Amino acid sequence: MNNSKASINTIESLGAVDGPGIRTVIFFNGCKLRCKYCHNPEMFNIKDKNYCESDLIKKIKRFKPYYGKNGGVTLSGGEPLLHKDFLINLCKSLKKENIHIALDTAGYGIGEYEKILENIDLIIFDVKDITEKRFKDLTGGSIEETWKFLEIAKKMKKKFWVRQVIVPSLHDNEKYIDALADYIKKHIDVDMIEKIEFLPYHKLGSEKYENLNIENPYKDKPSMDKNKCETLYNLFIKKFEV
Repeated sequence: MNNSKASINTIESLGAVDGPGIRTVIFFNGCKLRCKYCHNPEMFNIKDKNYCESDLIKKIKRFKPYYGKNGGVTLSGGEPLLHKDFLINLCKSLKKENIHIALDTAGYGIGEYEKILENIDLIIFDVKDITEKRFKDLTGGSIEETWKFLEIAKKMKKKFWVRQVIVPSLHDNEKYIDALADYIKKHIDVDMIEKIEFLPYHKLGSEKYENLNIENPYKDKPSMDKNKCETLYNLFIKKFEV
């Protein structure tokens, strides 16, 4: 076992929303994007590397009895793809234990996606936006990097959950969700998509920005109305399935 280290913020022992079944969710520090609606600004930067692979495997194995047939481990963040070498080795070790692995990502890493994805069972993909201009404005990054990731995942026939945060005045209109359906069909193998979720933008992370003394770009942005978000989702599904 390679005993390299990674910078991990928190570990959720028995998560129930980040992938199927009961899961251990590992939140890695570090992200190259600066999404204006991010609710985890404490994970922006890679900090001291505080977990070695062997200790993490031991911790995960303690929870394995709770996984049942559907559960497993979810690699989240931040952006776990920034820890590529650690991820490659960790996933190999988890597969030897026959543990299901989900990767929660924006597809914005530093390469070697094929090696990382070899042992990934499910990609939980976070759509930020679908146009180069709005993606840049919303995240500070280039959408082309996510296209590289999705192209590789598509060729490898990886299973997907797709998530879209619905931000008021950006995504809460029929024109956007119509274009979103076309975007997903273009970049992801539709036959491999198991679930699509709309997540209403919320302000639960606002206090974190204040505590960290980080400017909150959406300080004055209202939360997304959950009922409208559900209505848009129902409309989207009809368009997506056509």
